Amino acid sequence: MKQTLYIVLSLTLTIILLSCGAGQNKSELKTEQKSFSSVNIEVLIEEQTLNVRAIEIMDTIGLAYLTSDGKFGMYFHNDAPEFNSVKDLFPIQITHDTITPNFRALALANNKGYGLSIGSPALVFNLDIDLHKNKVVYQENHSKAFYDSMEFWNDEEGIAIGDPTDNCLSIIITRDKGKSWTKIPCSKLPEAKPGEAAFAASDTNIAIVGDNTWVATGGKASRVMFSPDKGMTWEVFNTPIIQGLETTGMYSIDFYDQNNGFAIGGDYTKAEDNVANKIITKDGGKTWKTVSDGVGPGYRSCVKYVPNSNAKQLVAIGFKGIDYSGDAGHTWTHLSDDGYYTLRFVNDSTAYAAGNKKISKLSFK
Repeated sequence: MKQTLYIVLSLTLTIILLSCGAGQNKSELKTEQKSFSSVNIEVLIEEQTLNVRAIEIMDTIGLAYLTSDGKFGMYFHNDAPEFNSVKDLFPIQITHDTITPNFRALALANNKGYGLSIGSPALVFNLDIDLHKNKVVYQENHSKAFYDSMEFWNDEEGIAIGDPTDNCLSIIITRDKGKSWTKIPCSKLPEAKPGEAAFAASDTNIAIVGDNTWVATGGKASRVMFSPDKGMTWEVFNTPIIQGLETTGMYSIDFYDQNNGFAIGGDYTKAEDNVANKIITKDGGKTWKTVSDGVGPGYRSCVKYVPNSNAKQLVAIGFKGIDYSGDAGHTWTHLSDDGYYTLRFVNDSTAYAAGNKKISKLSFK
């Protein structure tokens, strides 16, 4: 009976994740651009112990998420009744030996889920509803190991980034569908500046468009690392964002296409400060300039382009609320004081947001 249940659950997860591809290219969407003046917030999951910084959209099915106390969960749309039989199974507690992982990053690829924990040992999990198939596919025991974010280019190849353990940012790569991960040696990466690291605040330190990859660093130095060839070669670009302290810099980066990008951050210990915490590029990350300097949102942990907005519309969120820009980040409208850590768009007017004690559906109007 138990074996039959495992087979059914595994098949269910495969069906679910078949819908979880890299998503439609933003530049290919052609419907009419919208403008937002308000947001309706529907709390979907609310628990006192819930803390979520890692979420991914399962296209028309719902949302997958990982928690800071090692749980793997899924939320299914109300109009996905075919999954009613498995809804009550979630969330699933994940452990490794005596370790309960603190998850900060999640990726979906190759009909599978991959979870990344912070701290040492750093662990990458192959996620499965069948707990016997939940396994660690990468482990790093360095005392300084601290990974922040993970993304996949395609079903075969993925990347995760973390703080330096030597004199460069930690970057691990898979080229075999997540079965194994290899750390890039510092001899092939730009040298990190003193105090340069990254933030595990929203799993949005990495932006990917095609083969192009941008990584946002932060701390005492906050720069953008760029690879045009899926992590084979790298260069680094300076930014004017606030930096110099361990708590300052870019917390989130997004690219609409290969040219237009935006990054946001600040200092979470001075969350109201809004000077030099929002930057924009129009040349693929080579040069950046500050926008909305001294006005608009202060510290925010996540920023995303609205799909089908021609690189004009942005939503930024953090524990101080939700903000919207309709002109590429030059001016902003504060939509809500409701606080979250991270955000993913389902379409050009609907998103999921997750944070402390709750996961919500956001409908922009």
